[in-house]
Amino acid sequence: MAEVVAKAGVKKEGGFLYFIDKNGNVARAKMQRGGGKTKGKSKTEVVAKVGVKKESGYLYFLDKNGNVARAKMVRGGKKKAKKKAAKKVVKKKVAKKAAKKPAKKKVAKKKKKR
Repeated sequence: MAEVVAKAGVKKEGGFLYFIDKNGNVARAKMQRGGGKTKGKSKTEVVAKVGVKKESGYLYFLDKNGNVARAKMVRGGKKKAKKKAAKKVVKKKVAKKAAKKPAKKKVAKKKKKR
């Protein structure tokens, strides 16, 4: 499913988030743990200069071996939209059948005089 784009051989350390930055290099940032909040972004440091050229439609990540890999992004907007539209139509038809007609008012009869 994923294909290796560049061999970097990065050794991962615990407590860091590894990612591919804008320039295509492998970078890492310290993860926030235990509710310790700091203002602003955490400092990122470049671990390996790879210089991968990114293409749109792919997700770039660091695999188990520490190499830069990519996988095609799956997007299913059209199928989901059709299913939602079909469900809305069914719900509207059911709602129309359930609507009740207003009750008619009874007219009082006049009494006859003797």
